[in-house]
Amino acid sequence: MIGQRSYINTKGEVLADFLAQRRTGIEASASHRGVDPDIVEEAIRDVLDQGFVILPDLIGPHIVEAIRNETAPLLTHDGRTIFEGYKTRRIYSVIEKTYSCNPIVEHPLVLALLDQLLMPQYLLSQLQVIDVHPGEVRQPLHHDDGFYPLMRPRPAVGAALIWALDDFTAENGATLVCPGSHRWGDIDPENIDVEKMVPAVMRSGSAVFFLGTVWHCAGPNNSLTPRLAATTQYCEPWARQQENYSLAISRHRARECSDTIQSLLGYSMQFPFIGFVDGRDPKRLLRDGME
Repeated sequence: MIGQRSYINTKGEVLADFLAQRRTGIEASASHRGVDPDIVEEAIRDVLDQGFVILPDLIGPHIVEAIRNETAPLLTHDGRTIFEGYKTRRIYSVIEKTYSCNPIVEHPLVLALLDQLLMPQYLLSQLQVIDVHPGEVRQPLHHDDGFYPLMRPRPAVGAALIWALDDFTAENGATLVCPGSHRWGDIDPENIDVEKMVPAVMRSGSAVFFLGTVWHCAGPNNSLTPRLAATTQYCEPWARQQENYSLAISRHRARECSDTIQSLLGYSMQFPFIGFVDGRDPKRLLRDGME
């Protein structure tokens, strides 16, 4: 794992030297995940420098269409708050309702990046499908680990991706990201210049990956069509997940998922003491067929 305390203020040649020292670890993780270590290192470089990186064409049209087809009947209710968006529809507890998003949850390149940024046995904190309809206004500015009561500047407690299931454009509300904001101390969002934020313009099947300390928001949808997206958010193994998967996802559904996703949902331990059930690894609850 790359120590975030080491890189939080790292720039330029120091960052290059730092990544060079981590090359062996990056290569090992990339080999394990079956991805190109050069791609991992380049993406990590951007994340440490700017706080985010756009990853083009991560999933093919068949995965996009599977997500679209299986979630369309579930996207029926507008949001309840200004943060959710009154013209935005969301699905929570996604894995209880469809397995179509599982490929993005455990995408090999995403996991290879998380291997470098978070401690082993990191967790899935949240999974949503989000449909932003025409006329939706800009979402309030936020950073995704802002609910953890820890002063900034600090290492991120997690990382997140917004997956484009439609093309993301400046007109239809592409995610707005504030470069370098992962280094900021505590700040009133009213003092952030939205005009300097960068829209994550990208093709369908791409994703923007950012640290949990990066200020961002969904842009306003000024187009005539909805913009479909998904978000996968991950956290350190010692942090509480946003979604309570022990209640939201039944053991029957978890049992149908891969070992990787089972671990991400919380059927795993950060040894020696975090996450156990009756003093033992919680994954045995799935193996033993206990309900």
